[in-house]
Amino acid sequence: MKFKLSFWVFLLAGFTLWGQVKIAKVKYQGGGDWYANKTSLPNLIAFSNQIIKLGISLTPETVELASTSLFRYPFIYLTGHGNVSFTNDEIQNLRTYLIGGGFLHIDDNYGLDVSIRREMKKVFPELSFVELPFSHPIYHQKFDFSAGLPKIHEHDGKPAQGFGLIYKGRLLCFYSYETDLGNGWEDPETYNDPQEKRELALKMGANILQYAFMHP
Repeated sequence: MKFKLSFWVFLLAGFTLWGQVKIAKVKYQGGGDWYANKTSLPNLIAFSNQIIKLGISLTPETVELASTSLFRYPFIYLTGHGNVSFTNDEIQNLRTYLIGGGFLHIDDNYGLDVSIRREMKKVFPELSFVELPFSHPIYHQKFDFSAGLPKIHEHDGKPAQGFGLIYKGRLLCFYSYETDLGNGWEDPETYNDPQEKRELALKMGANILQYAFMHP
């Protein structure tokens, strides 16, 4: 598999020694439930490994943004319902990580929007989230989503939207809003979603991983 991350990220990750890439869920401060959707990432990884042969470790890890361990993971995932707060050290470390080749997927689990936009603006004061057009490659990897993000759970009657932070032409953070992708990745009995909804969520999640790891 061809990864597009910079050399120093791989060096810190020890990728050639481990032989298998790991991804992590972000543990953040502020009181929000960073630990939400416990079965989501393992299910998404298993699906993506089976369908697009990514070779990701089946056991996702947990990482704090100020830790040097952040650079072990080419892909990190942040979700929850409540408040998010970054310290100055976390802001600087996350910026370095993302500019250096890391990728962040933020998945609003309903209630995250205000705080995550505020905190990410501290990380990249010069950038703003932009809605990605449906033609963006993230919607056209292994699976084709010609109408953008699928709507998994209904909350406010708003459409599902995908936003991005783009730095020097590179999408380094994807923000899925009003869709609840992570809920769709959960074990079937958690929400009793229709199978077709779960499949849509997993396919879109696989697209995000494939894009982050393999898109030039």
